[in-house]
Amino acid sequence: MTDRKVKRENVVIGPEGTPLTLADLPKPSTVRWVIRRKAEVVAAVRGGLLTLEAACERYGLSAEEFMSWQRSIESYGIAGLRTTRVQQYR
Repeated sequence: MTDRKVKRENVVIGPEGTPLTLADLPKPSTVRWVIRRKAEVVAAVRGGLLTLEAACERYGLSAEEFMSWQRSIESYGIAGLRTTRVQQYR
């Protein structure tokens, strides 16, 4: 009997409820961070697709910046990631 291992790609559920893999994440060269991209990176770290350190290194983020994204989502939902008119969500 042959042992066949099926390689399964890690998948987490993204912010829009769809499956999210490493290939679906924003490119490492991303400069413009829209709400959806921030939420995808937070979902990837929460789901174990990336570690916090790997995400910070991949995207050139500080741990504080990432944690602020995560706190915004926890407190205000995805709308809390907006950079304009923040006062409406606090």
